[in-house]
Amino acid sequence: MSSTTSATTTTTRRIVVLISGSGSNLQALIDALNTPALPDAQIILVLSNRKAAYGLQRAAQANIPTAYLALQPYLKNNPGKTREDYDAEVAKIVVKEKPDLVVLAGWMHIMSEKFLELVDGRKGLKGDDGVEVTHNIPVINLHPALPGAFDGAHAIERAYEAFQKGEIAHSGAMVHRVVKDVDRGEPVIVREVPIEKGEPIESFEERLHKVEHEIIVQAAAKVLEEVKSVQR
Repeated sequence: MSSTTSATTTTTRRIVVLISGSGSNLQALIDALNTPALPDAQIILVLSNRKAAYGLQRAAQANIPTAYLALQPYLKNNPGKTREDYDAEVAKIVVKEKPDLVVLAGWMHIMSEKFLELVDGRKGLKGDDGVEVTHNIPVINLHPALPGAFDGAHAIERAYEAFQKGEIAHSGAMVHRVVKDVDRGEPVIVREVPIEKGEPIESFEERLHKVEHEIIVQAAAKVLEEVKSVQR
């Protein structure tokens, strides 16, 4: 199905999702497709950097095409290549699908500038006809913390520990635009999540994940609407 239609019909927005793990946030997106929460959208590819990621099974069950490319096997199979070359290869896979949006949903690999500059249009990629084409595709990431707090890995555990020490009163989750600085891009959706005194971390984590499932859908819909407005 083409991503472009006549002015009298609705355009289906194309999403590529990058995952590393169980894919619960991917499932939230799948469940929201073509509902009022995420209308006129389809996930055209799920790419994982872990072969055993359960999210790949979720995608297959929803008849969504999948792909796998991991850093270490890539470097082993391509002597002389670097981590940045891997990021560029991921970008090529993504751009080839011509998405309107890229969602990092539990993608546990920090993207370098090599990925971003190919996706956001600062550098072009040569098509099959040899002509260089640039793309301006928004990339968003889900992070289980508030803006400016607990950047990087293990944010939930670090926030919970900070609460126990009396350093914070609550934590939260956000979806932000991806930039080269880890978890420092402009927030798209931010939601505070309280930490209850005396509750185990598992309880806090469960409540936070429910919020994540809501805001990843909200952010995807918001950015796709922005893309739609620009293209009108």
